Amino acid sequence: MTGEVQKIAEQVKALPEKEFDEFLSWLADYQMEQADQWDEELARDSQVGGRLDSVLQRVRNDIAAGRVKPLDEVIHDA
Repeated sequence: MTGEVQKIAEQVKALPEKEFDEFLSWLADYQMEQADQWDEELARDSQVGGRLDSVLQRVRNDIAAGRVKPLDEVIHDA
């Protein structure tokens, strides 16, 4: 752990129980916000013209050309 993170960890450990619970609640909310933002970014990037457009088009082309195996086949062959 870096020095700053270590300091924060020590401060969190020293919190009274009520404040520790408040911190955990805040952290859970923060993590959900981050996940929601990532989901939104992925949705935007997956749209036509988005950052993943060229990758998705290659995938669609591979599927159309029969160059893709069903996932259960891949897992079973592994």
